Parts: sequence; structure tokens; C-alpha cells
Amino acid sequence: MSETLVKFDEPIIGLGRARYIAQAVGRERDDGLWEGWLEFIPVDDNAPPIPSGRETTQPKRTDLEYWAQGLTRVYLQGALTRAQSPTQAIERDRAQRESS
Repeated sequence: MSETLVKFDEPIIGLGRARYIAQAVGRERDDGLWEGWLEFIPVDDNAPPIPSGRETTQPKRTDLEYWAQGLTRVYLQGALTRAQSPTQAIERDRAQRESS
């Protein structure tokens, strides 16, 4: 089950000047490693969140929390851009997360 690790306060601007609130999310995988990704929640409408692909894999939950707490605005902006124009690898990662 996934859990929100950090919710950022400052909106990130996406395509079409839409504003999003980013949150770092993670979960423990079956192999005991922890994976983290981002979700971008629209500020101005009720559209569903935009998930990123997996952004990191860490050996422990505390390492995943450390990663999430160190994310910069520039990193979040890049992750939103990737999430809004996903590659096949990102689409595959999203589908795998949803099915487990």
C-alpha cells in the first residue's frame, strides 16, 4: 500500500499554465525495497492526480523519506514535465503500480 511521504506547499506550473501541488509517495515492494514516485494534484480543477514514473528505489523506508525531503522545486518541475509527456517506460511503471 502506498503512503504519502511529503506534501509540498508551493504549486508547480505545468503545461497550459495549470498549477499542481506535488506530493512524494512511496511503498514497499515485494522484494523488500522501497520505491518512490510523485503525484501532481491539480489546484484549479477536480481532475485526477498525474503520477510520475518511479523516481527512486531505496533499501529502507528512512532512505526513501530522506530522498523525498530533499526534492527541490527544479526537480519537481522536471518530474511534472516527464509525467505530462510520459514515455512507454513511465506508462509501464504506472500500470504495474496500479495492478499490485
